[in-house]
Amino acid sequence: MKSLLDIHVALSTPADLDVWEDLAEAASDRLNDLLFMLYDRAPDDIPVDRLELQIQKIWDVWREDQHLLDIDTQDLSDWVDHLMATWDDANSFEPD
Repeated sequence: MKSLLDIHVALSTPADLDVWEDLAEAASDRLNDLLFMLYDRAPDDIPVDRLELQIQKIWDVWREDQHLLDIDTQDLSDWVDHLMATWDDANSFEPD
């Protein structure tokens, strides 16, 4: 159940995104937007371990992606929808 997971623990800070240098605050805000999109759209009965893996996937995909600040909110929203619609616990998380 998603209520057992505090999304605020998973949010980024500019210090987490120091690779972005002067744009770290903007990148952190955008990454957090993605995380909130996922959390808000997740069903209340989602298994916590699945939601944790999906959060980790967002971090892994977007943390250093050079397009994070260029992509509009609608496209990011579509990406989150796609992540949720195609998620398969066995195959969807492949650490880099």
